Amino acid sequence: MTKGDLIDILAEGTGLTKVETSAVVDGLFATMSYALKKGDTIDIRGFGRFKIVQRKERIARNPKTGEEVFVPARKMPVFRCSKDLRDSVNEPFEENEQFEVKIKK
Repeated sequence: MTKGDLIDILAEGTGLTKVETSAVVDGLFATMSYALKKGDTIDIRGFGRFKIVQRKERIARNPKTGEEVFVPARKMPVFRCSKDLRDSVNEPFEENEQFEVKIKK
């Protein structure tokens, strides 16, 4: 699924235009990126947790030449799915199963 596919599905399910839905999706991703950049953890109940982990500097090897390469320390975003998402993914999937966006009002 691509970002465009996600926008199409959400637009159809919510009744918003694709332009409006695209703005919402872009805003969501920008907000999440900003929060992670600040070092915040993002918890979405029933979906999972996004957080930043610090990777140590290390010496790696170029697999082609065998030459040692220095890899500097860096921050990496990681995702850990919730038990609900893990259970949902492991349920049997029906090819003709219909998906519907559920909006709570």
